[in-house]
Amino acid sequence: MAEAESQRSRIKGVFSSERIAKVGAGATVRKTTQTMYWFAEEDEEERIWIQPLNPNYVPSGPKQEIPKDEFLESYAPEPEFYSTKVYPSIRKLNQTIAKAERHRANGETYSAEMEYGNALRVDEENIRANFGLGLTYLERGETGKADNIFQRLIKIEAAFEAEHKHLFNDFGISLRKNEMYDQAIEYYAKALELSPNDENLHYNMARACFAKADITRTVEHLRRALTLNKDLEIAQKFLLYLKKNNLLPQKLSSAESSTPE
Repeated sequence: MAEAESQRSRIKGVFSSERIAKVGAGATVRKTTQTMYWFAEEDEEERIWIQPLNPNYVPSGPKQEIPKDEFLESYAPEPEFYSTKVYPSIRKLNQTIAKAERHRANGETYSAEMEYGNALRVDEENIRANFGLGLTYLERGETGKADNIFQRLIKIEAAFEAEHKHLFNDFGISLRKNEMYDQAIEYYAKALELSPNDENLHYNMARACFAKADITRTVEHLRRALTLNKDLEIAQKFLLYLKKNNLLPQKLSSAESSTPE
């Protein structure tokens, strides 16, 4: 029985839920049934996550966890709705983003911008499309437009999840290289709230703090990175550079005297 349970397929697909709403007031009040459609997925820990579908039939917005008992009781599978509406919409959206990413990889930034825009008209909170458009603007040095994307992304927690790590890292580094240091620091601070034990995030935060001449925070994040990974060579070299150039704060210099040469 346990083996059969472990081998069962995880829940994944489109489901509907119904809500009774009152319309009108007084003697004219009446009840109506509202149907909502959700994309639901079960993770490895058997938790159920649901995400609403937007008017373009793609999952959009924040995911929320729902108890499995409540889900099984109140949500109905909609396999035909998924196959005729949702799957084609998701597929087309992913194709549009893939086309945009190919244009960006080839240096065709204006074509990339157009395709990312097409994707965002379908799903304005799509993480890949937002990161991609932000990177496109940064590659063109259009920091004002990139800042608009930054302000959007910093409010979306899903942007900092592991599945977006590659784009996430590229975006943070590009912010710093475009001298958007305040944004880079805010960006890495948000990321560290969600992943406080990522040594690379601490190293990148140190780089951003150094660009702002905040040596104390630079050293703090370098030391944290090396606590998490004592063999992180780039952090070792950065700390050594600070020592050799007498840039360490006085109260920290003695504490760093044992840094590997």
